[in-house]
Amino acid sequence: MTRKNIKCKKCGKLVEHHAKGMCFSCYRKQWTPPLKICKKCGRKRPHNAFGLCKTCYTKEHRYDEVKGFNCKKRHNIDFELYRRLTKKCVICGFDKIVELHHLDGNKKNVSKENFVGLCPNHHKMLHNIRFRKDIFDLLENKLGRKLNIKDLERYKYN
Repeated sequence: MTRKNIKCKKCGKLVEHHAKGMCFSCYRKQWTPPLKICKKCGRKRPHNAFGLCKTCYTKEHRYDEVKGFNCKKRHNIDFELYRRLTKKCVICGFDKIVELHHLDGNKKNVSKENFVGLCPNHHKMLHNIRFRKDIFDLLENKLGRKLNIKDLERYKYN
């Protein structure tokens, strides 16, 4: 079924009719999606699915997909390895929020031995010069191996 050609109300071109006497491109420019109140965040935003805005829908239903994409992009490792490494902090055993840390500080080194899962407190302490030596000592004890950290010797500790 073909649509009849009309003169568009907006641009004046003779084109195929789309809606409200306009061509597709003019109608698309003036159309705005209906706003609904999101069931999760309560803000009035364009509806995506299940009564949720796009942000809440992505967080609710596509979390693993987004997380997997970010693991590949940021750390160049697959999502299953990331999950295993970030199951719990290797120092204290905290399992609610666990961050991935490169032991040698080289983001391009993606060997499994270079990664360790740390809670936010221990990760922050590792990047603070006052606590770095203590955290490295704890890591060596927990991992049962000597860490080959090049830049650790550069710092003077009291």
